[in-house]
Formats: sequence, C-alpha cells, structure tokens
Amino acid sequence: MTKTTSAQAWRRRALEAVAPAFPGRSAGPGKPWHLILLGALLLVLTIPAALLVAPGFLGPEPPAPAPVAPPWQRGPAAPAAAGALAPLDPAAPVPDPSAVSARLEPVLKADGGGSFTGTVQDALTGQVLFDRGGSESRVPASNLKLLTSVAALRALGPDRTFATRVVPGPDANQVVLVGGGDVLLGAGESNPATVMGRAGLATLAARTVASLQAAGAAGEIKVLLDDSLFSGPALNPAWELGDVAAGEVAPVFPLALNSARYDAAVTTGPRPQDAAMAAADEFAARLRAAGAAAGLTVAAGVDRRPGAGTAGSDADAGLPGVLAEVQSAPVSDQVDLLLQVSDNYLAEVMGRMTAVAAGQPASYDGATAAVRGQLEEAGVPTGSVTLVDACGLAMGNQVSASQFAEVVRAITTGPDSRLRSALDGFPVAGLTGTLDTRYGDQSTVQGAGLVRAKTGTLNTVLALSGYVVDADGRLLVFSFIGNGLTPGAAGNKVALDQAATALAGCGCR
Repeated sequence: MTKTTSAQAWRRRALEAVAPAFPGRSAGPGKPWHLILLGALLLVLTIPAALLVAPGFLGPEPPAPAPVAPPWQRGPAAPAAAGALAPLDPAAPVPDPSAVSARLEPVLKADGGGSFTGTVQDALTGQVLFDRGGSESRVPASNLKLLTSVAALRALGPDRTFATRVVPGPDANQVVLVGGGDVLLGAGESNPATVMGRAGLATLAARTVASLQAAGAAGEIKVLLDDSLFSGPALNPAWELGDVAAGEVAPVFPLALNSARYDAAVTTGPRPQDAAMAAADEFAARLRAAGAAAGLTVAAGVDRRPGAGTAGSDADAGLPGVLAEVQSAPVSDQVDLLLQVSDNYLAEVMGRMTAVAAGQPASYDGATAAVRGQLEEAGVPTGSVTLVDACGLAMGNQVSASQFAEVVRAITTGPDSRLRSALDGFPVAGLTGTLDTRYGDQSTVQGAGLVRAKTGTLNTVLALSGYVVDADGRLLVFSFIGNGLTPGAAGNKVALDQAATALAGCGCR
C-alpha cells in the first residue's frame, strides 16, 4: 500500500467516526455541531502528516520487486569464460522433438528457390530433436571452417605458436627469412596484446641486427626468402577466379602480413598475390632501417630461395643457427579469429599447418586429408564428407547438417577439452563477428546475445551451425544448411535466424 492510499483510508475512517455526531447537521443534545465538525476536520488533516513522519519510526516500506527481464535481455548463459561453458544442469528438461519441429517447420523456409536441411541435438545426450534431411550432403560454405578448426586444435594443440625466423644464408653476408606458418605478421613492433600483429617484422629486424652485430658481421647483407614449408599449387584450382580477384582468398604461403591484406584495417578488396614476397620486402625495408643505425647496409631486393633456411654456409659458421625469431599468437587465438570474421586465408593456412603436424604434405590435398583424419579420430562420421579446401569457398565441398551438429557437440561437450578453445570463436547473435548486424528485427531479437553460431555464405548457399542454451537451461546444438537458394533473397538469412531464435526460446514441451 502506498502513502497516498493510506492517507485516503484514514480520511475515510475519520469521517465515518464523526458522522454519527452530526446526522442532518445535528450534533445531538448539548453538543454544538460546528465544534465537532471542526475537530473532525483537524483529525483528517493531521493523519496524512503523521503518515509522512511515521516511516522514520516504523522503517521504510519494502521496495517493490524488480521486474524479471525476459531471457533475451539477460546476460548470455554460455560461455561463462574463455574455453568453458557455464555449468549445465543435466536435470534440465530436454525439449520434446515434436514441439521443436512445431517451432522450426514454419520458419525454416526458403525465400524463392532452394531448400533448407537441418539437425538439432541435445548436446549432453546426442538425442536428435529435429531432423529435416540432416544426413543429406550439402555445400556448407564457411561452416567448413568448424571442421578445420577442430582438426587444427587436435593436431597442433591450442597453445602451439608458429615461429618466423631469420637464419644465416648459404653464402657469406646472407640472411634467410623463413616462413613458419604465421600469416598474421605485423609490419611494426610485436604487439603481445593482439592476435593480428602479435609478431612484428620491425621487432624481427631489430633482433637480427643485434645478432649480426654481436657476431661481427660486416659488408652488405642480402636477404633471401625461404617459403618452402608449403608444397603444391599456391592457388586452389577449385576456387572461382572471380572470388580470387575480389579478394575472398589469395595464393597461400607460410608467411604473410595481415592475413594477406595490404592493411589490417581493410578486410575487403583485392589481396597481394604473392603475400610471402610482400612480407619479405617489408622485412628487408625494416632491416635496412635498423641496420643503418648500426652501420650495416642491406642490399636492395629479396631473392626467393626455397630450402635456403635449412643450412648456413661454412663462412658463416660463427653465426648462431637462428639469428632472430618472433612467435605468433597461439592456435587457439587464431582459431577464434578465423571463426569470428570467417577468414578464408587463415583457415587455409591452418589446414596446411594441420597437415604439417600430421606428417603429410602441406598442400591442398594434404590439408583436406589431414582435416578428415582428425575428424575421424574425434569420432565424427566422415563417410559422406567431400573436402576440396579448408575454408569452404569451393562449391565442391559436401558435408551434412548432422555432421556439423556432431562437430559442435564435440566442441561444447565432447571428451577432448582442447576443442573448448573454439567456443569463443563462435559469433554471438547481434553482437560479434559475422552475426553482429543480424538479430535486430522483431522476429529474431529474442535470440540476440543468446545464439552462438558460425555463418556460411556463398551465392546460392547459406548455413548456420552453433549452439544455444534454451529457456530451460538445456544446451542444444544445431546446423541449418540452405542450398540452391535465390541469390540475394533477404528472407533466407532471416529464416535461419528465426530458427535459431526459436531454439533459444524453447521450453518446447
């Protein structure tokens, strides 16, 4: 009860108390009615004032309870921390499959041509809660990066870093820049606070000059490039040349600046077609600047010399085996980056590095074979899987929605804890990565902040695979794949987002 309503009640009671004293304005024998009326009026005016003072003695009224925010306005239920999901209650009710289907079937419809397949599973038990053509092989677009990420985390380990080294060359006064798989090099100083640019060429050059000075090097220094870690064609023949020209990807090398971009801040448009040489030219320029202050000169130009980094010359036997090196961000951070922004180039490099770790040729065929092998070891059925690249840009890839759901299950709740490192890489609906501008309309906003999923987009392909904790606290994994879609039809992305939103709101019983 508020103070206002309390005062009104007291006024009513006061008037009722004095009313018998002056029926028809009569105060009764010996009682002047005007005096009684005056007393009643004073009582009515005094009571509200007393109520205003009373809380100081009686204590304040308890505050009204705060309204409970709907689920989509609350903080995300998972992940609670990097590489971890919030504790899950195994007793939380599992949605009823028929109720899940009743929610998904009306919204998971193609806008124009084509069709969607899909699978939803309970993450803890693997129970299938929705299946529409889930075993049908489909072009997955960038959802394929989930497979590459799992393979890299298994083969390389989350903490593995890649070294970019400078070693003595085969002849006197030569140094060799050796690519070791880091394509996120920065041009400036190493920055330990970033993933892109964790290793910097300016730092590498300064360390190289310090080593050369310590060894008493003199004369003009020539820079060589050894980028022989990868084998086979640098450009995948399965890619459309138009995609290459547009900068969706570029010829793949074991070292590059800014994931083969001219500028780390510009992530669209054409890429360098020889990212390794572009990085080597930048290193030579940084070495020239650092050497000038130390009395060393560096020759113009860089010579590509595959294998030159494996052995130094007799003349340079006095130099250390490694003149300088810088280390990349760990694989876990690189996986998070490639999933968040769907970086094709970085995904291809991660596939090749998986092949290196597996003892296979670091070629396109070696990478796809290594990814498949890691999936099989992780218990994901791969009998119907066809892989022709590691990033999902090629139309020849074939993976089913049920296989993606199993991959997401392996990441979220599977026995291999190394895969938890990929959790932070899933874009968050309406907030981060490739989902940052989605989930903003009335039909999907309830999934914002709750749905976490990897996107996939090609001309006629859309895909969304990820996980969500539903309204009852049950962790669900899902994969929806559309093929043969009408290019540019806006309703198709909305259909995917509505389906994921429906899962986020599930009690579904």
